[in-house]
Amino acid sequence: MNLLSPTITALAYLVAAVLFILALKGLSSPKSARRGNILGAIGAVIGVTTVFLSNELDYVGWILAVIVVGAIISVPASRMVQMTQMPQLVALFNGVGGGAAAVVALLELAKADTLGFLIAVAFTVFVGSVSFSGSIITFLKLQELMTTRPVTFPGQQFVMGGVVLVTLVGSYFVIAESSYPWAVALMGLGLLGGVLVVLPVGGADVPIVISLLNALTGLAVAASGLVLGNTLLLVGGTLVGASGTILTQEMAKAMGRSVSNTIFGAFKGGTTAGSTEMSDRPVRSSSAEDVAILLGYANKVIIVPGYGLAVAQAQHTISELQQALEAKGIEVVYAMHPVAGRMPGHMNVLLAEANVPYEVLVEMDQVNPQFKNADVALVVGANDVVNPAAKSTPGSPIYGMPILDVGEASQVVFLKRSMRPGFAGIENELLFEQNTTLLFGDAKDSLTKVLGAVKSL
Repeated sequence: MNLLSPTITALAYLVAAVLFILALKGLSSPKSARRGNILGAIGAVIGVTTVFLSNELDYVGWILAVIVVGAIISVPASRMVQMTQMPQLVALFNGVGGGAAAVVALLELAKADTLGFLIAVAFTVFVGSVSFSGSIITFLKLQELMTTRPVTFPGQQFVMGGVVLVTLVGSYFVIAESSYPWAVALMGLGLLGGVLVVLPVGGADVPIVISLLNALTGLAVAASGLVLGNTLLLVGGTLVGASGTILTQEMAKAMGRSVSNTIFGAFKGGTTAGSTEMSDRPVRSSSAEDVAILLGYANKVIIVPGYGLAVAQAQHTISELQQALEAKGIEVVYAMHPVAGRMPGHMNVLLAEANVPYEVLVEMDQVNPQFKNADVALVVGANDVVNPAAKSTPGSPIYGMPILDVGEASQVVFLKRSMRPGFAGIENELLFEQNTTLLFGDAKDSLTKVLGAVKSL
């Protein structure tokens, strides 16, 4: 239905685009992230509504039915998902976006009448398919429905090379002849390519892959905007693609490796995961009461949150412990590693949910010099981001990754469920140092006991 004039339509798209930009700006800080999300949602509603009111759409009933079904599935799923599962949800949503762009471009091929249109169709079909299948594999790894270790097989690099070669051939026929069979083949090649790219990626590098796939989805959506002649899709997709690319580069920098090494390292025989076997070497373990004494008589405590804290849903308990220590005049800060969770900002959001003040969340570069002045470094469910192998062992899969220098604290306390290695699958030599104490058990249960003991001091 054409209820909106071209001028009003253009203005509505402009408002939506501005809201998307403001949303992206809001997401740059934990304090403004919620407002940024709301602005982005408002922009999306304006954009979708404008499409309905400014175009003669076919199959409106089917479109509305699909929207209703999608809302029925996604809204409850989004509300019920735990914070620990947020990376998986992001991966799924990202994959759906890329897949949708690929399908739309494939259906629009019949309307292609210019060279630019055909190039955009070929690009969207392939890249959107890569994003879809790659995101699905990422989801399976994060959900541990498949191994988090790199998956390789003999001749994998040649298979990938063949996929690239056939993709170039298929793209030529799609662009030169508007070949629908080749467009379908291009979608299949993209699905296969996404699987082949993500399978060799080890657990430690999953956050980088999430950002990269997000960027690819943005580029696919932007290209679909060219296919459909929709300015809003072009703007929104470009914003997502650009921000995702920047984030990917920053995440790779935080991990101390290049994006190319992350994606193609396993093809060359490298690996981002080590042994998953638990060590039987002796360590110094302690009780909750002993840990409470260390904390209760300290002057400065640095808490290092990791994914284990998220799994145990112990963010509220750690917040209570922080408050109890501060009530005794003890300085407490949190050391935030960029990849402490399984996606960028994951741990920051988790702690914000527990009303931990943003002021005590200190980024890696600022907190590392403080460890030498800390009486206790309390590591809760973290392993890889504090593993000195990143600095001392050239053959280590995480070698070169910047880490939190917790070993410089006077005392280091690890809260661990077991001696099982972290997500990257490598042993942490810090666990065996003389100034290290381990408290075994579920992080939430252990923190609850420590909290009770601190209060009784």
